[in-house]
This record gives sequence, structure tokens and C-alpha cells, in this order.
Amino acid sequence: MVGPENNTIVIFGASGDLTHRKLIPALYHLYANKMLPTDFAILGVSRTAFSDASFRDKLKKSLIENEKIDTERLDEFCNHLYYVAINTSNSAEYVTLKDKLNELEQKHETAGNTVYYLSTPPSLYGVIPECLAQVNLNDESHGWKNLIVEKPFGYDLESAQSLDLQIHACFKEHQIYRIDHYLGKETVQNLLVMRFSNAMFEPLWNYRYIDHVEITSAEFLGVEERGGYYDGAGAVRDMFQNHLLQVLAMVGMEPPSVINADSIRDEAVKVMQCFRPLSEEDLNKNLVLGQYTESMVRGKQLPGYREEHGVSEDSRTETYVGLKMFIDNWRWAGVPFYVRTGKRLPTRVTEVVIHFKNTPHPVFGVNAPENKLIIRIQPDEGILLSFGLKQPGAGFEAKEVSMDFHYEDLQETNMLTAYERLILDCMKGDATLFARTDAVEACWQFVQPILNYKQNPEHLFGYAAGTWGPLEADQLLHDDNRKWRFPCKNLTNTDYCEL
Repeated sequence: MVGPENNTIVIFGASGDLTHRKLIPALYHLYANKMLPTDFAILGVSRTAFSDASFRDKLKKSLIENEKIDTERLDEFCNHLYYVAINTSNSAEYVTLKDKLNELEQKHETAGNTVYYLSTPPSLYGVIPECLAQVNLNDESHGWKNLIVEKPFGYDLESAQSLDLQIHACFKEHQIYRIDHYLGKETVQNLLVMRFSNAMFEPLWNYRYIDHVEITSAEFLGVEERGGYYDGAGAVRDMFQNHLLQVLAMVGMEPPSVINADSIRDEAVKVMQCFRPLSEEDLNKNLVLGQYTESMVRGKQLPGYREEHGVSEDSRTETYVGLKMFIDNWRWAGVPFYVRTGKRLPTRVTEVVIHFKNTPHPVFGVNAPENKLIIRIQPDEGILLSFGLKQPGAGFEAKEVSMDFHYEDLQETNMLTAYERLILDCMKGDATLFARTDAVEACWQFVQPILNYKQNPEHLFGYAAGTWGPLEADQLLHDDNRKWRFPCKNLTNTDYCEL
């Protein structure tokens, strides 16, 4: 594997939670596994006053407490950590940053190559690129300059378009990496390999053989300490618009002509542009928005959403989204996609379920079991195939059996976490797993009618914490004589799962 070139990783918002909880551990593990460049620097930037030494001590303590570390490798890694305190909204102070980068370039031979990671509030996503541009820190005449932008990329269609123009005024599209950690998960990427490299799946991957598709992303936790942020976002913006529509695109896309960033992202955008627009009738019949209420679960009192810290006592923010939607193209004509996500559901799980059509004339077994392909993204990552075999005894009654594969069985494989994979890809200039501007806009265009619709207070249903969402969500499938799968923590077929 070809490693990345020497570079400096600049983390804006370096004193924040994401940096010490995700980014620094990801960079440490890459270093420990010898996947970072020969030489590199990590430069933390924020308003909080730290020296290089105090910044290193803070992160070192966090790594020791939370990660499995090698003491010698950790000391070596920390020697690459630096810090500069500036007001990130004030372009005049970026001269200090420029001087520090010049110093690190000489010390670590980075040749001017730089990754800028915006681990900041969304309000700074447009400001920081403008400040960088004012002191020519976006200029690629001396080393490449890549910009990683965290989600949410915009608050709605209009703000996403405005932010896009603001960033593009300072950085070119090939420099912009819009990160979605779901796309960094090994199982999400394996969707493409499984589909397109196996003759047993790809010929069946269309409306002729597939009855419907489920995509579930459930969270066991509530909003925790993110109530203030979440109350202004909701499940549609936080999960549905980005994570789930990106996964859906990978399920539905056509095979790329070649394996590279442009070709793969071209196909993802094509399928997004085929999402059937949501009419008023669709919104009334095929969309369910819910909010969790307090509930007693196994002797523990779980608070309702409105009782969470930072949440308004009369909040109408949705914590659950269930939608029946369609892809209007040749491959998926008439196949419904049932997509749901929510907080305070019975377990933490993300999976895709492909429901194949029943055999037209089941001679062997009148009640032949349904064929299902379950692709588990998290946890217990793996794939489960469900089909029918003869039940022991007289006659030809069929019973459901399963074959499963778990990624943990590949013990010789070092699986990268999502952030490790995506940061490494950005250093290599590989944008395959990052959202492109046309994909972001296509998702916002599809979601905008939902954002308009949810302003009506009548369009919100309650569900008890620890259940699978509002009863109205079950009706989305019951009307078609179908029902949701109830996934548990382990990759198994179950009738129900609870906390």
C-alpha cells in the first residue's frame, strides 16, 4: 500500500470533544500501525490558550485513559503534536498560523502539504476557508491543500447552496472533502464489493427479484448532552439527510465503469437524482415523524425528549423519521424503500435488509419462507442470508435457515475505524468516500419538502422510549402487507428486540 506524502494536519477546534474523542485517537492508531507518512505534524488550532507542551499533556492523558496504547509509540507520536491559539474568526490572526506552518514545514519536511480539518461549529465552515484564503493558505502552488468539512453541510437547501458558494470562492472542488463517517465504515464500502463482484447477487439486484428494501439506523441513547444542538437539528438533518441517503445511494447505484473517486461518485449522484420527489400526498401517507416520551424500561425510568438537558419544554423536534420512498429508474421501478432512524429505540444498530420476492409457485412448501439478505453496518458487522430448507420429518414443509458471516472472524485483518480510513484517504487525495457538492445538493433537494412539512405541529407522533417508534410507522408497511424487521445487537433473525 502506497503511503501518504509528508504533510501537516491542522485541526481547527482542537480543544473540542471531537478532537480528543475521535480525531487524535484515529491519528494515533494510524501512527501505531505505521500508516502515517514518514514525517508529519499535527497542529491544533482554537481560541483556548495552550502551549505545545500543555496540549500534548492533555491529549496524552486522554489517550492513556481511553485507548489501548504503546507507551514508547505514544511518546513518539506526541512529539508531532503542536498548538497555536488564535481567534479563528479573525483573518488578521491567521498570519500567526502561517508562520507556525512555515516553521513546521522546515522541521518535518512537509513540502507545504496541508490538511485543514474543520472540527468546529457549522457557523465557522465558511469563515475559516475565507480567512485561510486571505493569507494564501489555500494556494496549491507550494504543496497540496485539502479541506475536511464535518457535517452538517448546511441547515437546508438554501443554506447548503450558500455555504457551497462561500467555500468554493476559496477552495476548488478537488480540495474539499465533506466527511460522512458512515461512508468510512468497512461494511458500507463492502456493499459495493458484495454487489458488483458476485454473480449470485448482481443479476438479482433489481425490481424483477427484489420486493422491497429496509434501511434502519437505530440508536439506544437519547440526545445525552447534545440537547441544545439536536433541538435545532432533529433526526431529518442529523441522520436522514446525510448518512441514510448516502447508504441508500450505495444500495441503489449502478456499477461504476472504473474504481476511482469520480466514477463511483458519479453513479451515487445519478441514483440520488432519481429519488422520487415527495409530493404533499407522499408526505401525508408515507412519512412518519416521532418524538420519544418518558418510559419505564426494565426498572429504569428513561426521560422523555422534552425532559432532556438543553431541550425546550414544548419542543416539536423529531427524534424519529420513517419514510417510504422510491427510486424512479429502470433498475428500481416500483420497489419501495423503507427508511427509518431514531433515538431511544430498543438497541443501537444500522443495517440494510434486501427482501427478495417470493417464488411464484412454491411447490415445495406452501408457506415458503422469505429470502432476505441482511447487511449489518454496526454493531456485530457482517452479512446474513436467510432462505428455506426442508423441515425434518415427512413431507416437504420448508423452514427458514440462515448463513452468516461476521467481520470479526477475519482475525488477520486490521480494520480501520471510519475516521482513520477517511483521514488517511484525504492525505492520499482519494475522495471516493467523501460527498461531492452535487450529491449534497441532491440530498437537500429531496429532503427540503420534509423540512417544510414538519413545521406543522400536527405532524409529530409520540413513542415510548425503548420501543421501535410510533405505531404509525408500522402502518407504512402494514398497508402493503409487510412488516419491519426487529434487529437486535447480534446479527440474528428475531421476532422482537427490547432494551
